[in-house]
Amino acid sequence: MLKRATGVVRCYDGSKGYGYINTEDGTDVFVHYSAISDKNNPLLLEGEQVIFFLENSVRGPMAADVSRLN
Repeated sequence: MLKRATGVVRCYDGSKGYGYINTEDGTDVFVHYSAISDKNNPLLLEGEQVIFFLENSVRGPMAADVSRLN
């Protein structure tokens, strides 16, 4: 079962299409542009608050179905 989480975008490189989100409990979560639900604006800005599903992958925690809160 996927866990719903909130966090703040720590960094995001639009040219590479990925970045990292810091969750409220301090976990660093990988985010790929394909996980962003707003397909018209698949970029995240540093400091943006987001809500997402937390998945476990072979490489560690990964965000899915990412939406902006602000």
